[in-house]
Amino acid sequence: MPLKAKITNPAYRNQAASTMPDEYAEFKDQPGDDPDDVLFNTLYGVRTIKLNRPKKYNALNGSMIRKIIPRLKEYQKSALASIIIIGGAGPKAFCAGGDVSHLANDIAQNGDIGRSASKTYFGLEYRLDHLIATYSKPYIAYLDGITMGGGVGLSVHAPIRIATENTVFAMPETGIGFFPDVGGSFFLPRLEGYLGTYLALTSETLKGAQALYAGVATHYIDSSVLSNLTSRLAELVFKDYSDLRSRLRIIDRTIEEFNTGLPSNDSTPLLAGNLRIAIDHCFQYDTVEKIVSALETERDATATPPQVKEWAARTLNKLAEKSPTSLKVTLRQMRLGLDWNTSETFRREYHIAARFIQHPDFVNGVSARLIHKPPSKPSWQPPNLEGVSNEDIESYFRIEEGEEGLKLLTDGQDYDRYPFEKDLGLPREEHVEEMVKSGKPLGRSQLIDAMVEAKEGKIGVREKVEEVLGRRCGVDGEGRVVWKG
Repeated sequence: MPLKAKITNPAYRNQAASTMPDEYAEFKDQPGDDPDDVLFNTLYGVRTIKLNRPKKYNALNGSMIRKIIPRLKEYQKSALASIIIIGGAGPKAFCAGGDVSHLANDIAQNGDIGRSASKTYFGLEYRLDHLIATYSKPYIAYLDGITMGGGVGLSVHAPIRIATENTVFAMPETGIGFFPDVGGSFFLPRLEGYLGTYLALTSETLKGAQALYAGVATHYIDSSVLSNLTSRLAELVFKDYSDLRSRLRIIDRTIEEFNTGLPSNDSTPLLAGNLRIAIDHCFQYDTVEKIVSALETERDATATPPQVKEWAARTLNKLAEKSPTSLKVTLRQMRLGLDWNTSETFRREYHIAARFIQHPDFVNGVSARLIHKPPSKPSWQPPNLEGVSNEDIESYFRIEEGEEGLKLLTDGQDYDRYPFEKDLGLPREEHVEEMVKSGKPLGRSQLIDAMVEAKEGKIGVREKVEEVLGRRCGVDGEGRVVWKG
């Protein structure tokens, strides 16, 4: 019998429910859960998870989470499961986010009962995200299509994240009266410079290889070879004593077998040069008002390059459309999150989410942007930055005595930095700096070739290193690369 038939056949579902271990009882099916919204498959040592709501852009809901968590826990225990791959059904999306429209409607219609249900949903989602972030086996995410909000939580904490020409990444929460959750407090501040703050506040999208250059993805391949890659990964056999790092390195080299090069229209970083310098300058400040002022200066200064002028004007318009409360809380989140480990991140975000669903901007923002057809302009409360006080901001981060916390699914596996980012992703700016300052008398081409060789010819390395050198380095009288500081 085909796997899908086994999953959807009521007899099999009832049998599975009756034999579910007690530890998974809280994740059992609930009335109204769609039996087909997640599909699971086995191919030798590979276990695939396919989000299967293509008409909803695979938007994540409680029914899907209740299926995924027990599977991941069982895969973790099974000696037969070597690699887990998550992807989305249909040609448009990996996962366009959590199903916040449903949550906002529930709050609007049922008040506190709806808020309680929303808090339960966010708690369930964050527990899944933390499980992924601390998973003990190779977990791979195919970011093939729209990857936003809840879809980011399912993917960005994975050690291997594969972008394709279809990838559209964004964290759009400030535009709906919410905040960049699903671990955004952890991964966004740890992107290079102030890119994370920029993405968090503006909801800027990264398409295709731009997700690779920014550090959101670790690999880039063409979507046409994803199924072949899955089959190839299923052929891998790891030694029993191989640790996670060793297994991930083998997978990394295997993915590069499918390297067909970067598309000609997406072969260089766009957030680069003068634009990247402007991003780091404007978004370094700790208040939204100072960020706005810096952007206005870039827009109005006669010495500003035209490209940066246009960017500053567009960015100011974007910020003006966002919830003032969301902007200020999100900026504070970006600064505090840099000091949080993975468990503290999700526990803190659980409390922040509970505050936001009490605020009228969440229902107003989701309704105006996602439910109304055509979308309309939300009525933010308060309507401007001046109306959001420091006390208002701090209230989102204050945990009251006796307040219920989030019970995570794993303990003792937390970290302050992603443990495999140096092994698997493109070189970060600090890695280029280390090479420049290593004492070796390297010219520009020598340094680039050395870093490409160190990464075994990985796609995107040359382009990334060239961008960093052009922005942060000069050449001395003998042709050696020097770091500008």
